[in-house]
Amino acid sequence: MTASAEFPPRPERPAGWLSAEQITTARAQLPILYVDAVPVRVDESGDVVAVGLLLRVTREGVMSRALVSGRVMYHERVRDALLRHIEKDLGPVALPQVPASPQPFTVAEYFPTPGVTPYHDPRQHAVSLAYVVPVTGDCRPQQDALDLAWLTPEEACTEAVQVEMNGGQGLLLRQAMAWAGRLP
Repeated sequence: MTASAEFPPRPERPAGWLSAEQITTARAQLPILYVDAVPVRVDESGDVVAVGLLLRVTREGVMSRALVSGRVMYHERVRDALLRHIEKDLGPVALPQVPASPQPFTVAEYFPTPGVTPYHDPRQHAVSLAYVVPVTGDCRPQQDALDLAWLTPEEACTEAVQVEMNGGQGLLLRQAMAWAGRLP
């Protein structure tokens, strides 16, 4: 018989949300951690056959294509943040296949100043861990997303689609498809 380990009690899980004023102050003083997810459909051999792109309206009223993206909350595992944002944007039955210990395909660093990196977010300096996430369930646009389009990787990487994406997400999508072996 083996002895069981005594684990310390789990700390109370904080809400993790900041007020509008607090997040504005934080964004002005330090980088904020985000996750970007490229939702994909894969065939039986694991090859990417479709990419899901959300249709959103920007603050300026412009229609744009977007990836699943969002902040990692205080005291939240990256894996849990990925699952939360995929459910928030694609619905509760998207059935994402996120491994127990996910590894990003790249790290994107968004700056409020255009041109520092290919990624730009006028609100803040953000560091985003980017993942390709297969989804197997029924995906429907949620929250502020107007539509969800499934495109082949080649269609998603065309110039026509790339110009519809803001802040460098088009480049991030191309990097994801190259990482998945769908672009040279």
